[in-house]
Order: sequence, then structure tokens, then C-alpha cells
Amino acid sequence: MRLGSMDSKKKKWQRKLTMYAGTGTQKALEAPCCAQLVDAGQTAPRPSPGPHKLRESLPLTIFLRNRLKYALTGREVTTIVAQRLIKVDGKVRTDNTTLPATWVRYVISIEKSGEHFRLLYDVKGRFVIHRITPEEATYKLLKVRKTAVGARGVPYIVTHDGRTIRYPDPQIKVNDTVKFDITTGKITEFVKFDTGNLVMITGGRNMGRVGTITHRERHVGGFDIVHVKDVLDRTFATRLDLAPKGKGTKLTIAEERDQRRRQRAAEA
Repeated sequence: MRLGSMDSKKKKWQRKLTMYAGTGTQKALEAPCCAQLVDAGQTAPRPSPGPHKLRESLPLTIFLRNRLKYALTGREVTTIVAQRLIKVDGKVRTDNTTLPATWVRYVISIEKSGEHFRLLYDVKGRFVIHRITPEEATYKLLKVRKTAVGARGVPYIVTHDGRTIRYPDPQIKVNDTVKFDITTGKITEFVKFDTGNLVMITGGRNMGRVGTITHRERHVGGFDIVHVKDVLDRTFATRLDLAPKGKGTKLTIAEERDQRRRQRAAEA
């Protein structure tokens, strides 16, 4: 009995040594590729539950420490958010592990430095931080997931980030995109899901690509297929999981940024 107890203690101690030695599956490798955490070490922060999928979320720890370089450790990030310096969609966030932020769906503001950011997808499906002006930080784009009539005949819509907006415009339907004012909580504009509108792909192998809707195939009992053409006249098809950005040939945020840079270079 004594030898058996010694063997069990020895095995238990070996398991502890193995745990602290860093062997086994690395959590950073299990993180989504869009977060770019391959060289982050063994552990990686896990986003808190929110309106988006886990693999479509980016924790504030990664945003402040790995991207903006405003902190060196996770403890410093905790100190920053505890001082109520970070706002997401105009609301103070004190949970440093949660930021379910996907393509242009959340506005991150740092009032002390006067900076505002949106998270975009590049053509490889990775998160890209885009600086915006204070005027752009007052609104966000929402995709309509559901339209219904609630109690006492009150119409409402449900957006991709879990918002429920009552008394919307009767012309707003599912898959349309609305421009939501963060300060007032009201819809200022909306864009119909029609041919000729500019879209950005938010999932699949074409994630991050921008183009114009040319054709839509309806498949009863299956997914509708949308054909898109980019600025280089290359066409590709994707499932109906897009978000119209504007009407006609309106530029995206990244394209407007590049256009401003070219104008500044020409003036200089």
C-alpha cells in the first residue's frame, strides 16, 4: 500500500511538471487565424460570450496589447480598462477579455488619446485596424437578420449584433443594411439588398473581398448564391451572407482612406 501510494504521488507530480513545462496543445495555435496569434506563446485570451461566434471575436487584450502596443502584459490591459478609458459603441467596457468585434460592426474609442477605430477584414480574412474620424465613430452598419411584429402589434427588426430596434421603416427587409446612430440609437439610413450595391464578404474563402452585386440565384430549400464583381472585373460567387455597404459605386472605408492618402501625396 505504501509503495502504491508513492507511485501515485510520483505520477501526480510528473503530471504537474508536464503541465508547467509547456507541452501539449498550445492555445495560441487553436485561436482563429484572423487574430494572428501564432507567435503569442502558449496561452491566448478567450473572448467572453457575445452576439457573435467565438472565432469572429477579438478580445480587448489582443487589441490593446498585440495590435496597438499600448500595453506589454495582460495585467496592464486590465488596469487600462479598469480606468474606464475604453469605449465600444459608445459604452464603457471594463471586461478586458471580451470584444466580439468583426468587420465594421463595432467602434472602439479611446477618449484620452482621441482615437477611434474600426475592425476590418483584409482579403486574406485577417483583422485590420482602421482609424476613423470622430464623425465616422458616431454610426455603425447593421445587417438585418429578422423582421417581425411583437406584442400589441409593435414592428421590430433584429440585427446581426443582437439589437432589437422597434418601429423601423416599413421598407426595411431581411438582408438589408441599416446605418445606426450610436448616440441616438436610431436608424438614419438603410440600403436595400439589390443588384448594383457594393458589398464586402464576411465569411468563407472570399472573406474580405469587396465588389458589386451582379446577379442573385435563388435556390428553394438551399442557400441563395450571389455573384459579385470586383474592381478588377474578376467575378466570384458566394452564399447569401453579405452586407451591402452603399449604393452604386460608393467607396469602402479602406478605399476612401487610400484615396485621401493619394490626394495628400499629390498636394505635397
